[in-house]
Amino acid sequence: MIYTSQSIEKVIELFSSLPSIGRKTAQRLTFHLLRQPNELVENFSKALIELKKNVKYCSVCYNYTENDPCDICSSHKRDKSILCVVEEPNDVVVIEKTHDFFGLYHVLHGIMNPLEGITQDDIRIKELINRLNGIEEVILALNPTVEGELTTHYIAKLLKALDIKVTRIASGVPMGSSLEFTDEATISRALESRIAV
Repeated sequence: MIYTSQSIEKVIELFSSLPSIGRKTAQRLTFHLLRQPNELVENFSKALIELKKNVKYCSVCYNYTENDPCDICSSHKRDKSILCVVEEPNDVVVIEKTHDFFGLYHVLHGIMNPLEGITQDDIRIKELINRLNGIEEVILALNPTVEGELTTHYIAKLLKALDIKVTRIASGVPMGSSLEFTDEATISRALESRIAV
């Protein structure tokens, strides 16, 4: 649908280009912003510009940061012998929310996907290998997809040759779900990852 305002249409198109925002949600967001005071919209646009200007990759772990190295890499309270490898920066946020991991991180910025032409050279595996001095354990916390499994096995094979302990996060049936509605691959993985009680 074309609106009487090209500005409205442009903002709707921009919002709908974001992940998981469809055209209807983009339209609601656009009209919501139109009803807001100018000050809020100006602050919103300034915050977006500052975000792009100030946030960069940490030169050590490749997480997003405003300080280089990031606060996690430069913290004296972190266990510098354990390294958790994740796909994307938002995975760091999810793990940090648990308050159960006190080591360091390495963000790959993707996973290997041969069908899309993404190889080990397109993600930060070389950088991972270059920072293993003093690391005793690498935890592979990649998503349990076919591509995540491929990347996990590739990294594990590389690291075993370096005599570093390699572990992976357990995967299986999520809390609050029913076995009846869980797929076979997830149940199989849960059985493989079983622990003593």
